[in-house]
Amino acid sequence: MQALISASQRDSLPIECPGWSLMPSRDALQKIFIFKNFKDAFSCMSEIAIIAEEINHHPEWFNVWNRLEVTLSTHDSGGLTGKDIELAKAIDLICGKLNR
Repeated sequence: MQALISASQRDSLPIECPGWSLMPSRDALQKIFIFKNFKDAFSCMSEIAIIAEEINHHPEWFNVWNRLEVTLSTHDSGGLTGKDIELAKAIDLICGKLNR
C-alpha cells in the first residue's frame, strides 16, 4: 500500500500538476481535457491505458465525444499518493502531445 501524500506535497499540487483540481467530495485529483474530436480523445485514452498498465495504477475516467474527464485516487490507500501525481504528469504529457 502506498503512503498518502504529505501536507507539503498537497500544497505543491498546483505547481506539480497544473490544471488538476482537488475534488471537494473525496481525496482525489480531477482534470477535464477537451479534444478536437472523438478520435483524438480515444487515442489519448489508449495511450493512457498503456502507461496505467505499466505502472499498475488505473484512472477513473468518463468520455463523451471530445471530452475526457479523469479522476485519480489510490483506492487501497484511501486517497492521493505519489502514484496519482506520477500518473497525472504522464497523462498531461500524453494529452498535451495529442491535443495540439
